[in-house]
Amino acid sequence: MAREHDRAPGEQSAEHPKPLGVEKWLFIAGVVFFLPVALVYGFWTGWEPIGTVALLLLVGLYGLSGFYLALLARRVDPRPEDNPVSDVDEHAGEIGVYAPHSWWPLVLGVAAALAFAGVAVGWWIFGIGVAVGVVGLIGHTYEFSRGPHAH
Repeated sequence: MAREHDRAPGEQSAEHPKPLGVEKWLFIAGVVFFLPVALVYGFWTGWEPIGTVALLLLVGLYGLSGFYLALLARRVDPRPEDNPVSDVDEHAGEIGVYAPHSWWPLVLGVAAALAFAGVAVGWWIFGIGVAVGVVGLIGHTYEFSRGPHAH
């Protein structure tokens, strides 16, 4: 039997099932469920345009996601989540890098509040919100490039 590192990406091994199996079948099941629902709804309401189109678009979104996951499952290696007998410590790993005390998300939140208030109150407030948002986005993006968290 070949070792795990000798097999090609996406090739099934004896230890692991195919990757993304649960996610793929979940979205395909959404297509199988919502397509008859859309057809029954359309027939029952006399093909009312808004609800029928919305349900058919829902079928398309589920189908698009399921098709993408089916294609992606061919190219990726199995994850620990795909192995039903895996241990919890196999799932461990780095999730992300977060600043311990960053003020930039608060600046971005204030900018979003100003922008949304500007749409309702006056466009000049929207402009201030966009300007604050640009400053906040640049600060949040380059936070790890200078200062105490630079790397």
